[in-house]
Amino acid sequence: MTNARLFKIEENIRTDQSEFPCEAVIMEILSEISKNVEIGDSTAVKELLRKALSMNITPDCILNYGLIKGMEAVGKKFKKNEIFIPEVLIASRAMKSAMDIIKPYMSEVEEHASGKIALGTVKGDLHDIGKMVVSIALEREGYEIIDIGIDVPKETFLEIVQKENPDILGMSALLTTTMTYMRDVIDTIKSAQLKKDVKIIIGGAPITQSFADEIGADGYGQEAESAVTLVRTLLNKKETERRSQ
Repeated sequence: MTNARLFKIEENIRTDQSEFPCEAVIMEILSEISKNVEIGDSTAVKELLRKALSMNITPDCILNYGLIKGMEAVGKKFKKNEIFIPEVLIASRAMKSAMDIIKPYMSEVEEHASGKIALGTVKGDLHDIGKMVVSIALEREGYEIIDIGIDVPKETFLEIVQKENPDILGMSALLTTTMTYMRDVIDTIKSAQLKKDVKIIIGGAPITQSFADEIGADGYGQEAESAVTLVRTLLNKKETERRSQ
């Protein structure tokens, strides 16, 4: 399948339109993958993934318009209090089981992006689905990813900034009770006089742009696609600042 043809199909997926029966089938199976990730039906997701791969639907297409789309729907529902932590965890398990299947089929990314990004879920928070989705999206763009893990204390965030010298540090939180810890991490990095060396971005279901501004973060990504755009913008800004010094 040519890139132009794939692009056309992906455009149809985004607009819920199709011109040919085969495209309608592709759109339908990707929609089913998304819906079953959303409800956390791991068995159905795995069966649909195998079917999609057997139909030669590209792994990137499955990832972007099936798996990630499903998890983004979960995040939006959680933010609106339409679902709660147990439902999020069930969807997370479905997503992780799906990634175990699809990863071997994903081709190596061409090195067309440069930048080192460290990502971690803050102390007190054991949820990593948002971080995982953003990590996958950024890795597909060619960025070097350092996964710090979950339940990360401010001391570890600081240690990573000191040792790895990432261009961007990303923090995630799913709970309102843990999101405030992001301020502690930023204050710790500022106290070590390292804030000028790293851009800090935050994300997660309860996070807003106003909260990011309040705690002094450099940006906020609502979902994976906006996080990729944000990273690209901040890296360009950082390069401009470097050149002007």
